Amino acid sequence: MPAAAVTPRPPAPPAPPRMTPPPAPRPLTEDEVFARKSLDALNAEHPLSDAFFDYDQSTLRDDARAALQRDAEWLKRWGSTTVTVQGQCDERGSAEYNLALGERRARAVESYLSSLGVPDARIRVVSLGKEAPTCNEDAESCWSRNRRGHFVITSK
Repeated sequence: MPAAAVTPRPPAPPAPPRMTPPPAPRPLTEDEVFARKSLDALNAEHPLSDAFFDYDQSTLRDDARAALQRDAEWLKRWGSTTVTVQGQCDERGSAEYNLALGERRARAVESYLSSLGVPDARIRVVSLGKEAPTCNEDAESCWSRNRRGHFVITSK
């Protein structure tokens, strides 16, 4: 029996050149991350701490001063930001009285930040009095959370 003719296989095509993967994107710098955040996202992170006050007082407590020192460092780091300090009160007292008290509280926060080197031009003050409580329970534990200077970042 004659041997079957064997057709030689064609040579294998050359292997495709190895593609070098593109380099991984470099991580964003802290400044780039900050620049990309919206004001809403930034405010949702609460980078600035509220300054809390005792009942019927506009004098900064020691814990408020400590919080404001950290806030001043943040504001200096992000030198283009502007903020509104909302002076807030608990529900006790008349609307008029609490508007005036809220103003004094916000001014106390502004004054202390200014003494720490934050320019007044970057701080706007507004009193909300008792009109924007963070807590609505009829208890001291709730009222104490409403007696504050609250920050809203308004530009960056």
